Amino acid sequence: MNKKLITMLSAAMLLGQLFAQTPTYRNPILGGDYPDPTIMREGEDYYMTHSAFDYQPGLTVFHSRDLVHWEPISCALNTYLGSIWAPDISKHGDKYYIYFTVALKNGRKNYVTYASSPYGPWSEPIDLHIANIDPCHVVGEDGSRWLFMSAGKRARLTDDGLAIVPGTEETVYEGWQYPEEWLTEGFCLEGPKLRRIGEYYYYLNAEGGTAGPPTSHMITMARSKSINGPWENAPCNPLVHTYNNSDRWWSKGHGSLIDTPDGRWYVVYHSYENGFYNLGRQTLLEPVEMTPDGWFRTCPDTDIEGETAMPLPVDGSIGPRHDKVGLFRTGLEWKFYKAHDPSRVQVEDGALTLKSAGKDMPDSPPMLFVAGVHSYEIEARITLIGDVTAGLTLFYNDRFFMGTGFNRMRRVRHRMGEERGTGRHEVEAPQTMRLRLRNDRHVVTGQYSYDDGATWHRETWGMDISGYHHNTLYEFQSVLPGVYVYGDGQARFEEFKFKVLE
Repeated sequence: MNKKLITMLSAAMLLGQLFAQTPTYRNPILGGDYPDPTIMREGEDYYMTHSAFDYQPGLTVFHSRDLVHWEPISCALNTYLGSIWAPDISKHGDKYYIYFTVALKNGRKNYVTYASSPYGPWSEPIDLHIANIDPCHVVGEDGSRWLFMSAGKRARLTDDGLAIVPGTEETVYEGWQYPEEWLTEGFCLEGPKLRRIGEYYYYLNAEGGTAGPPTSHMITMARSKSINGPWENAPCNPLVHTYNNSDRWWSKGHGSLIDTPDGRWYVVYHSYENGFYNLGRQTLLEPVEMTPDGWFRTCPDTDIEGETAMPLPVDGSIGPRHDKVGLFRTGLEWKFYKAHDPSRVQVEDGALTLKSAGKDMPDSPPMLFVAGVHSYEIEARITLIGDVTAGLTLFYNDRFFMGTGFNRMRRVRHRMGEERGTGRHEVEAPQTMRLRLRNDRHVVTGQYSYDDGATWHRETWGMDISGYHHNTLYEFQSVLPGVYVYGDGQARFEEFKFKVLE
């Protein structure tokens, strides 16, 4: 073998070793129901929040230093106002702001909350007295503050950012017209995200509808040298889009541009996963680059369905994704459906005591968390206190949920929101049982133990919950695992375990 060939082979081996040592990540960066991501950077710190919809407490704020590993640090909304849509997080002066939409049966309203630190405490929500959806805060070249919203509309904010200047709402942008033959849910010009970069304001929008067919959603881009326009559409639109039903990520859209301290750019957006609609819209991260003529495009050599080089050195201070689920931290990992009553929750020495609020699960909302994986198992040691039924659940909304539980008389299961008995107890009126609930790629089964886990018995029933998602049930919810109790009394949940099965 000649020296030139040996040198080439050695160089190739070295490059291979270096590539193998390069830290990588795989999408999603937040698996499960984390839709409509909004992100900001302050120095080396990143903060992000998402739509809360009907889960409360809402607007959980996440922190990261590497754009991939995220830790919940605060909760900005403890009051149930309605379904919370498409927030926007930013900093102006010495305060942090989250603007967000509340969807009501009779219309839409927009609110703002603010804090001196992203760790909170956050102010009580302030009604901006303006309709529309998907607010985005941006500062003009003259220092004026603006709220851009869906349908290409904007309104001027007062200098403190806490009110709309009367009479300033106007339409400033008509959107980008995608090809007529594209299959979408509708035009739906929404989700504006604006950012000033160099001499331009870049104006990202979502178009095509957020659910519906797999090819529905997208991110489009326009720019202007002034916050007042005119807005020029990108010749390379859309920035992000799902083109094929066979792709892993469906309905990709609703994006925000974010940079690293050394000047590289990424787009953060949401997407449904092919075959796993009931996980909700998940948060994805994709590198982008600027073209010679000053537009952004996704990097042609990046495969978001595979391994991608880490944007920044891995932040080793953030532990595994679910390592704190067993702490029952309400507003961080755990939340309720609509009705959040802090007096129901008592946590001591790793055990949760949850008070009943009504006679069935819709009246006594379960306590839930985001699993965000295809297959998993939850388990707990459950003790009844009073005349109650308690157990484990997989919950979409107050009409569609399933679960396994027990009371003193019998074991029960829930199917499509109905309680059904599964048989008398094998011991007399047990006060404590261990229960397991397994979700293996939509197929749900249950197990129970009367002797504290020494012996497990499998329930004879099994269910499929693949249809529990927005395209069939609406409301933009997802299937979340959790615990429940209803009746007259409370239940104690100890040694709660979450196990990923893949």
